[in-house]
Amino acid sequence: MPSVLAVFAHPDDEAIASGGVLAQHAEAGARTAVVTATWASDSSRAPELTDALAALGIREPPRMPGYADHRVPESAPGRPRWCDVPVDEAVGCLVAHIREVRPEIVITHDAYGQLTGHRDHRHTHRMTMLAVTSAGLGQLYPEAGEPWQPRAVYLATHPHSDVGDLGELLSRVGKSVLSVPDDHVTATVDVRPWLDRKWRAILAHRGQVKGERPLPGILSRLPEETRNRILGTEYYTRVSLAHPPGGLRQLTI
Repeated sequence: MPSVLAVFAHPDDEAIASGGVLAQHAEAGARTAVVTATWASDSSRAPELTDALAALGIREPPRMPGYADHRVPESAPGRPRWCDVPVDEAVGCLVAHIREVRPEIVITHDAYGQLTGHRDHRHTHRMTMLAVTSAGLGQLYPEAGEPWQPRAVYLATHPHSDVGDLGELLSRVGKSVLSVPDDHVTATVDVRPWLDRKWRAILAHRGQVKGERPLPGILSRLPEETRNRILGTEYYTRVSLAHPPGGLRQLTI
């Protein structure tokens, strides 16, 4: 299993979007780490995130740059909202984590910000895509460590054909449902062998489970069979970052 760094916007995104794949990699002994862009390390959701990663079998503590949630300024008092952070600062922050972890793959939100299109999700996607390219270029952000180029980015996404129950549930609480054409999905992962760990990780986000609109709360009120059907498959779009061998070549465009 390749090493993996997941970069998500909020505590609970890691468990909902990629909990199965993260548990799979951690179980196989691959280095597995998570960056969560919003909420401070001394906020109420930080211990929940720590518990969620432990449930997934991830041994590394959460990496929390400590920016504020777009809608919750008290998530990081005195800090800017993540979606307002200047590009160079945001990219440099993520480059430092990539160069420290040195992952073979990076996982993050798709360009929509996944089904709900949250502004913080979309910003995380954009900053991560810039960071994975920048991380391999030594003259960019030299203060962030030795350059490292991940092999690929996997964008957590959802195809039109499998919105189903989840789309209806999100619509009921007034949330967007943004899915991609089926042929945009390049990796479909059956995560049922790790579903118990994934569900325990989602439940670790206790504040969200209590809410009416957050997805953990919605999922917790479903029959187990329906919930397992929603959570048992994860979808990704792979973006290759590997450079072709052979050095410079003459190409005709």
